[in-house]
Amino acid sequence: MILLDGKKLSEKIKVQLLEQSRQLKNENGRSPHLAAVLVGENPASVAYVNNKIRSCRQCEIGSALIKLEDTISEKELLEEIDRLNADENTDGILVQLPLPPHINPDVIASAIHPEKDVDGFHPLNAGKLSFGLPCFEPATPKGIMLMLEHYNISLSGKHAVVIGRSNIVGRPMSIMLSAASANATVTLCHSRTSNLEEFTRQADILIAALGKPGFVKAGMIKRGTVVIDVGITRIEDPTRKNGYRLTGDVDFDNVAPLCSAITPVPGGVGPMTIIGLLSNTLRAAEVK
Repeated sequence: MILLDGKKLSEKIKVQLLEQSRQLKNENGRSPHLAAVLVGENPASVAYVNNKIRSCRQCEIGSALIKLEDTISEKELLEEIDRLNADENTDGILVQLPLPPHINPDVIASAIHPEKDVDGFHPLNAGKLSFGLPCFEPATPKGIMLMLEHYNISLSGKHAVVIGRSNIVGRPMSIMLSAASANATVTLCHSRTSNLEEFTRQADILIAALGKPGFVKAGMIKRGTVVIDVGITRIEDPTRKNGYRLTGDVDFDNVAPLCSAITPVPGGVGPMTIIGLLSNTLRAAEVK
């Protein structure tokens, strides 16, 4: 069984991104720049954004963290995005999810200029993705594809089963796996799928992105499956110093022995998501 170490791989790729960033600085007279917008003080969101900013520094990508109160109105947030859209020194914009209930995330995603949409959530980028046109691919699926490529996991002709149909991971993941560059046969499952186990047991590659801790059990996969665990949930754990532990969508201890390869949580998909984001930011700086 191969442990797909996203943390180790991400550090290797950051060396390449650092060189790209330095080259762009020489060409453009300034470093690529990412603006991260954080609404509220959700602990997980704060941690995610801080990790992204830290990774920007490692790759000499300029960054700005814009902290806003969770009482901000949707109109005020849209005004902030308009300001960043108009800023010539801002190459990429990300708005950390989740947002407060009174703010529609689809409205916010649509407001970011498509050429600065380094999260790949704008409808124009989503449409281009479905047509196989050049676009900003969502960061998590992009990171997963880079991981599969690095570990020489063949996709062509394989049956890939994706659990989860979100616009952030599940849907774009299914599109990217079925694209001509990958050539996998894809089944997209979700909460209303009947007899889910019948599909998961057919999977050569299983991608779990549903946000339910430990949902995928050993009886749901066949021996030799490649399992990609996108889920990450904080579970209270009084035995830990910080009071919690991070758990994926896969029952790792029981599933891993059956796999040919599997991602850990944490240290699997998460670091590669940041790589996808940084890669998109550099691309945004290139097209200016």
